Amino acid sequence: MEKRSLTLKDDQKQSNAFRLDGKVTVVTGAGSGIGRAIAQRFAREGAAVRLVDIDEKAAAGTAREIVQAGGDAAAYTCNVSDQRQVRELFQKLASQKPIQILINNAGISHIGKLETTTEADFDRIFHVNVKGIYNCMLSAIENMKAHGGGVILNMASIAATAGLADRFAYSMSKGAVVAMTFSVAKDYLAHKIRCNCISPARVHTPFVDDYLRKNHPGHEQEMFRKLSESQPMGRMGKPEEVAALALFLCSDEAAFITGTDYPLDGGFFNLHG
Repeated sequence: MEKRSLTLKDDQKQSNAFRLDGKVTVVTGAGSGIGRAIAQRFAREGAAVRLVDIDEKAAAGTAREIVQAGGDAAAYTCNVSDQRQVRELFQKLASQKPIQILINNAGISHIGKLETTTEADFDRIFHVNVKGIYNCMLSAIENMKAHGGGVILNMASIAATAGLADRFAYSMSKGAVVAMTFSVAKDYLAHKIRCNCISPARVHTPFVDDYLRKNHPGHEQEMFRKLSESQPMGRMGKPEEVAALALFLCSDEAAFITGTDYPLDGGFFNLHG
């Protein structure tokens, strides 16, 4: 069999495999942590990134960094749990250019089991982590349908499918994210809208540092080491690693992938214990 050598054109195609040139990408919770890393990585690949966060200063800071590096970014303040706010923002964005990629990353955490989760705790988690994603998908879907398709990527968690201690409400919310992902993927196949989710294990973000300062003052380094070693690979994930998987799933290289929950857990789910 004749062995075909790679041409320059082939090399260029491979090097541009994950490019998102000009694609309008909405990233919620983009002011810090995973959302910030995703916004930065997508901008480097040519996406027109629209950063959405309830923290106006954080979102503006990330957008400024991207623009200074030569990228296309703009920041918007929005509470994803408020459907009216979300609808108005998405209508504004869609009136400028079609929304091609939506990354639902905004979320909050809660520590507590059933008996230590108050009704207020439960409602707060549900409104941000579940209703927030519902609001954003609902506000983007018509625009995607009208312009020939798009990609939705939701941020779930291994808490959705693994029993984690003291994460009752948080686990509930992330289980709902996985279920919504599968449902949207199924219902919008004919409209060429792909929908997947990523389920990370513990990722080192500012949230982890804040948690350690509040709950383990004076023992932050010791607890950080314990949390890291609790994962089979012996460390926490990096926001940039989540961003890399997000880029693949939103690129044309993943055109045959939809309705899938991707674990990004350093071996936690299958190798733990």
